[in-house]
Parts: sequence; C-alpha cells; structure tokens
Amino acid sequence: MMSSRPPRYLLGLNNMSFEDQIAELKVRREQARAMGPVARHDKRREQGMMNARERVAALTDDDSFTEWGLLAVSSRSEDRNRSAADGYVSGYATIDGRDVVIHAADFTTLGASTSAIGDKKFHHAKDNANKNGVPLVLLNECAGSRIPDIMGAQGLHRAGEHSELWRDRSSPWAAAVLGLTYGDGSFYASMSDFVVMRKGAVLAVSSEHVTSVALAESADPAEFGGWEVQTTVTGVVDRAVDTEEEALEAIRRFLSYMPSHAGELPPRAERREAGGDPEELLTLLPESPKRAYDVRRILNVIFDKDTIFPLKERFAPVAFTGLARLAGEVVGVIAINPQFKGGALDADACNKIISLIVLCDSFNIPIITFGDTPGFMVGAAGERQKMPGRIMNYLQALGAATVPKLSVIMRKSYGQAHLNMGAGYCDEMAAWFTAEISLMGRQPAMNVLHRLRPGDTPEEYERLEAQIARDTSAYALADAFMAQTVIDPRETRDWLIRMRRLHQRKLTGGIGARRLACWPTTW
Repeated sequence: MMSSRPPRYLLGLNNMSFEDQIAELKVRREQARAMGPVARHDKRREQGMMNARERVAALTDDDSFTEWGLLAVSSRSEDRNRSAADGYVSGYATIDGRDVVIHAADFTTLGASTSAIGDKKFHHAKDNANKNGVPLVLLNECAGSRIPDIMGAQGLHRAGEHSELWRDRSSPWAAAVLGLTYGDGSFYASMSDFVVMRKGAVLAVSSEHVTSVALAESADPAEFGGWEVQTTVTGVVDRAVDTEEEALEAIRRFLSYMPSHAGELPPRAERREAGGDPEELLTLLPESPKRAYDVRRILNVIFDKDTIFPLKERFAPVAFTGLARLAGEVVGVIAINPQFKGGALDADACNKIISLIVLCDSFNIPIITFGDTPGFMVGAAGERQKMPGRIMNYLQALGAATVPKLSVIMRKSYGQAHLNMGAGYCDEMAAWFTAEISLMGRQPAMNVLHRLRPGDTPEEYERLEAQIARDTSAYALADAFMAQTVIDPRETRDWLIRMRRLHQRKLTGGIGARRLACWPTTW
C-alpha cells in the first residue's frame, strides 16, 4: 500500500511556485555575496583593505567574472549558516581580454581557513586552469587549516587526495599575499611563478598561535613571515608593494609577459624604441675594471623602453633576474651586478638564477645573460651553503633548458662562473671588447703562475701581466671561435635582435621541450 505522504522530491523548495523559487535563489545569492559579518567588513575598510569580491572586481575586466561555488557552504552542519561560499570566491574572468581562473580568499568568512569544501573549490579552479590552458591567479589571505575539518585521520588524509600541492606548470600561476596567509595559502604562493606581497601582510606555514605552543616561540609574525624576510632572506616573494591596488597591478603586468599556457609563445607587443641612447653604454660602463657600476642602468638602455620587469630584486641583488621586451618580444634576463659583492655569485644568487631559468624554460621564453663576475663565492661560508651543489644545480638547469639562449660577456668572466653564464650552453655568445676571460683574475694568476704580487719587480710584473691579459682578452676567445663575435657595447641591442630573429626554434613553433617544468619553484 502506497504512503499518503507526498514524495520527498515534492517537499520543500520543489513545492514552491516559480516566483517563490526565484525569490529564494535571490536571497541565497545575496547572503552568499554578503560574505562574513558586517563588523569584519567595517574593520577592514578602516584598515584600507578590500574584501575578496572587491579584489576580484579590481583585478578583472568589467563584468567578466563568472563565479562557481557561490552557494557552497561548509560540510559541517554547525557551520552551514556562517560559511558563505565556504570562504573562497572562485571562478573564471578575463584580464586585459585574456582568460584567467581566479581563486580569492575571503578572510571575513571563517578566516578563509582550509576546509573540505574550500579544497574542492581550489581543485576545481586548478583543474580548470590546467585543462583549459589559462593562468591561475591566487589572492591569498587565510588563517590556515580549519581545525574541525582537518583534524582526525580522515580530515588530514583528504587534504592530499587530489595532489593539489603539485603542479607541472602547464599554465602560469600568479599569487598575491594580501593579509595574514598561513597553511595552504602559504603553500599555494610558494608554488606560484610570481608572488607579490602587500607590506604589512604575513606569509608563513603556521601562525604564532601554533608556534608559541608547539615550539615555544612567540615572535612577532612579521619577524618570520613579513615582507622584508620574504623578499630579502627567503626570496619566496618576488615583489613587495605598499597597497593592494599595486599588488593587483603587478599581477596584471606579470601576466602580460606570460603565455596563457605552456603550449604557446608569450604575447608579442608593438616594437618600442630602446630605453636609452647606445652611446650611454660607454659612460655607464667604467673604463677601469676595478670600478663597480649598476648593471640595471645598462639593461634599461638595451631593452625596449619601460619594459623591464624585475623578479626577486631585493633577494641576492648581485644577480639581476627579470622579464623584458626586445623589439616587442618577451625575453628572460640574467645579469650580474658588480654593484653588489663585486659581482661574486653566492648560493642565493644561484637559486635566484635557477628560478628564472625554470620560469623561462617552462613557458617558452628566450634567455639572455649578461656576465661580469669574478666567480663564485668560495671559502668556509660558501661551502657551508653547499656551493658545489648550488653551482651544479645552476649549470644543470641552464644545460637542460631548451629555449634559445644568448650570452653577452661585458667584463670579467672568471672560473666556473664563465661556464655557468652560458659558455658551451648558449646558442650564441658575444663578448664586448672590454671582456676578460680566465680561470681567475690577473693578480691571483700572477701569484699562482709567477709568485709575484703588485709592487714586486714592477717592470717584470707589468710585462708578465700584459701577457696574461693578452691571453684572456675577448679576442683570444674569438680567435678559437669560442665566442661568435666581439662587439662594441653600443652594438648590443642590434646584435641581440638579429640573433633572436634567427633562434626562433621554427621547427617546433618556438615551443621548447620544457625539461624544467617540474623543477620546484622554491628551494
């Protein structure tokens, strides 16, 4: 005998009129878009901070954002009424007309803490970016794990079921750290190709509430996760800015250099004039090899005007790394800056350079190196930083990269560092007439070869030093066709444009083998 009770699917919302259901949908959407408590929003406004939806709107093209998971809530019944969108605003949009996927943390809703439903939303965002070949943008501000969700065997294990903390750089990731960012937020940022951080924000695995109990540490979060630490000590963050608007603009500009996915070339732009008059190079480069200079001023002359985009500029500044445009085409730039440490490369500089090589190899961006270095930092301090391993990792990355590689020797190119700056690993090498290539500098060489120091038998010292200088000149390298040419510094831009035109990898459409796509983003 059938029950007189109506079937379950006819109860509740399904028993309402269309008009009532439309009203119900509107209410649910409004509640979700309101996010967390009003008091939290008011406090943020007082602090000059945007909420998650304001950030998405400020970053993306007008009316381009389509959200998924708006009506998602916590899987835990006790949190359903206070977990709008389960703490994340996630969806598809365009930035400057190009498709992107965005996953933005809503700190007003349970601190955007990591949870079962929030994880599903991130998986959906990551998966959509990967399979559709579009960049993933992460706007981070999160309190770490949501304890009720993640505690226990099942909660912890579930966090790893979809391999979210692994990527192969099938499309670029750009992340902003805009407030307190702990747990998964710190991991997602560390996995990204570009990270910008608002000054005053914090990026760390755990908050002081965890470390004060687990490790008996009670330091101010800024001391272990503030912008100064993350830009100068760890190098995890590429750039620190004063405002959220600047952070969003940095992401927008970074993406303008990147292809949407690893199977296409970076976007070309209209060719601009050079950043300066080539004649300036003869004044920016000191005639005395003992004098330092700022290589960034030289790069500004060579590349297209106002197109240099530094990466990790505050970290290991002896090595400049960044993106730029050359005759409208995107290139990666590695340049040694003698203004710092006399140009000697340390372990951090090796890691920084590797990071740029990996980025370029993953996204089909040619690499141009500018060398002026007396070698790697050696001695006890260097050995404690595993310098042999760092040097070899650097060399392995350079050798494995299959994108076009052009090398310019500006001045000193000594020892193993000469090889790491491209010798034998680049497609074309040019040496300025000021270049000097040797196992070591003249004075150490004179001491090793002749046991002479400056001031000893001046005439003999000068004669023997001249012999060493002759054997180490740019022309000595060109004689054996080890460098393809010796050029006047003023000819550099033109030479690079011509060689870049040749080395386009036409047989593969400019797409490299991407051997470094799974290399860790951090070290």
